[in-house]
Amino acid sequence: MAELTPIYDLMILLQTSIDDERRAQIRADVEQTIADHAGQIELTQEWGVRPLAYEIDHVRDAEYNLLQFSGPAELVEALSYNLKIADGVMRHRIIKVAPGAQTPLEPPAGAIDAPAEAAEPVA
Repeated sequence: MAELTPIYDLMILLQTSIDDERRAQIRADVEQTIADHAGQIELTQEWGVRPLAYEIDHVRDAEYNLLQFSGPAELVEALSYNLKIADGVMRHRIIKVAPGAQTPLEPPAGAIDAPAEAAEPVA
């Protein structure tokens, strides 16, 4: 029986302080890495600027990008390494999708480009 190629979700959080050209370059580099390692992109979603769950280095928001791709384990290692050293990437997470899992939905329209609210001081 032929083994199915695993499918992965890749969530990338990009710094909002970098210019659009650099963001596009990071996304292009990810797509090129997938192609170079015999992977295939199944889905790409740009979720836009959203508030972070918690502050990272005094930054409260990031641009969220979701890619769903299939490929060998070596591809996951290469992507993880490249994203760790890429300037402009705040965080990334690669998760293996369970067989038969539902395709990710677009985020709610109200959640995109919503300004991060100022944290209220605790008394």
